Order: sequence, then structure tokens, then C-alpha cells
Amino acid sequence: MNADPLREISEEDVRRYEEDGVVLLKGMFDEAWRKHLSEQIEVDIANPGPLHAELEGGGQPGRFFFDTFMWTYNAAFKQFVFESPAVRIAARMMRANKVNIFYDQLLIKEPGTVKRTPWHHDMPYWPLVGWQVCTIWLALDPVAKESGAVEYVRASHKWGIQFNPTAFAGDDRYEQGMPQMPDLEAMRHSLQLIQYELEPGDCTVHHALLVHAAPGNTLATRRRRAVVTRWTGDDVRYAPKPKIQPLIRQPTIAAGAPLDSDLWPVVWSSPRHPSP
Repeated sequence: MNADPLREISEEDVRRYEEDGVVLLKGMFDEAWRKHLSEQIEVDIANPGPLHAELEGGGQPGRFFFDTFMWTYNAAFKQFVFESPAVRIAARMMRANKVNIFYDQLLIKEPGTVKRTPWHHDMPYWPLVGWQVCTIWLALDPVAKESGAVEYVRASHKWGIQFNPTAFAGDDRYEQGMPQMPDLEAMRHSLQLIQYELEPGDCTVHHALLVHAAPGNTLATRRRRAVVTRWTGDDVRYAPKPKIQPLIRQPTIAAGAPLDSDLWPVVWSSPRHPSP
């Protein structure tokens, strides 16, 4: 299983991430990692973690399975966090001197799932402040528009506003008094939308403030399995707030502190800037 990306990440890739808020990186994870993760997804579905959820909604067809913090209880997902190319990809894209794992996640839409992922951006769900926060979305199946390819609003990470977190379950559990997300479906004609098709082993990297959504998986036989990892860099600090997305346990750090802790460990640091 490869520890470094299978191809070099270019300066143009990094600039595209910085300008658009998202970039597609082709063929970064080898077949051994894809097989390893595919096996562990089935393990987790059969015996999910305490934060798992079924998100398709009552009476809706299909299955939208969600789980988080798998690395904290599954040794195989922990191996992926600490030994795969993901952390090095995050470091390069964020131009970071050190990288912490925030959490890992499964987002699985089975064939025939009509449930959409609503328009949102990630940062308002999280007890964080800082700019160096990114998500790596690794495809384990071919992903097309019909099977749930994510749509991103180009450069929306630079809008200078955070919108109220949208609960995927459709309620107000994360209400924080922030401005509500505008009706982006009605604004499609005026937005620059980015939607990539992916092959297994491809990944996207997007900024935590980039607005995005995803359709359901309307295909009859193809799954949409994504292993997602969330990463932070040098400038990120812990900023507790009410009504956030649940954590598997509380961190052992004070408000305003760097994330370095047993919950959010440093996974990589530059030899020129070793972690404390």
C-alpha cells in the first residue's frame, strides 16, 4: 500500500485548490488501499460506530449510510489515517508545516438512494477556527452525476460568510443563529458549479468553507462509497461552541489551544518544523 501519492502534486494543483476551493487529484491511492478500505467498510456497516446514522429519511428508497471517527476504534482505518498518502496530500494542498487528523468518515449511497446531500459548507459544524482545514474525498467506486458526484460552488470559500449548519436529517439540531444558506438551486444560472467524475483511487480535496452538495445515487446497481478524511494545519485552534456535529469524545485541550491531543493527533510534520 502506497505511503506517498502515486503521482506528484503540482503547484498548479495547489493553486487550483486555493483559487477554486476544490481540486481533483487522479489516481492517488493504489489498489491495495482500495481493497483494504472496501473490506473495512463492510466491517463497519455490520458493526457501526456510536456516531453512525442512516440518512435516507423515513420511507425514502435506498440507503445513505454515514459513520465518523472510525480510526478511533478500528485499527484498519487508523492505519489508513497514519500510513496512507492522505496526510501528505493534505499537507501539500494546505501548504502546512504540520497536519492533524480531525476525523475520518464514511459517506455511502447505495443504488437507488434518492436522498440528496443538502447545500452546506463544513466549517460551521465544527469547533474550529483557522484557515488550514480541508477534506479529502476518496472514491472507491466510479462516481458520476447519476451516482452522486458532489457539486461545488467555485470560490465560495472566499465569500467571507459562514451559513448556519444544515442538518442532513432535515431538522434544526445545529441551529447557531447564523445566516441561512440561500436557495442555491434557484441560483444555479448565476453560480459557477464544479462537478467531477471520479474513478476508484481518485480523490478531491476541498476547503472547509467551500459550499457543496450532492445528488442521490439514481443508478440501479452501482454503489457510491467514499472514505473521507478531514485535516487541519498550523493555524487551526479549538473553538468550542454549542450544537456542533457530535464528537466521539471530548478533547483534552483548552479553548484556543492547537488541536494536538489524543482525539486530534499530529499525523505529519515537516522535518524543518517538527511538532512539539
